Amino acid sequence: MALKIRLARAGSKKRPYYHIVVADARAPRDGRFIEAVGAWNPTLPKDAERVKIEADRVQHWLANGALPTDRVARFLDQAGLLKREARNNPVKALPGKKAQARLDAIKKAQEEAAAALAAVAAGSETAS
Repeated sequence: MALKIRLARAGSKKRPYYHIVVADARAPRDGRFIEAVGAWNPTLPKDAERVKIEADRVQHWLANGALPTDRVARFLDQAGLLKREARNNPVKALPGKKAQARLDAIKKAQEEAAAALAAVAAGSETAS
């Protein structure tokens, strides 16, 4: 059985509140879980204590093979329970295919215009 330490949404509409739970990976997000090991309230200000984690229970489940999701891994890293490597996606900042094609077309038009100006300038120098 593959175990995950993940978030289960609670709270009402537009007022999210999440339980940090240990659940079977095949169970639905808000469905059956094995144990609740913490909570996250994203509506609180950042300086307040938004995340509450039962460290001893999380360590127990990590030792038994439970894998945290990325968001929960961030919380565990902040609490000093797990080391999470920062993600790096250098391709994310590059423009998409259509934008890249547009930029190439603009660059080509600018080069043609510069070549035409150079030809006109060269023609006017020979005429005088």
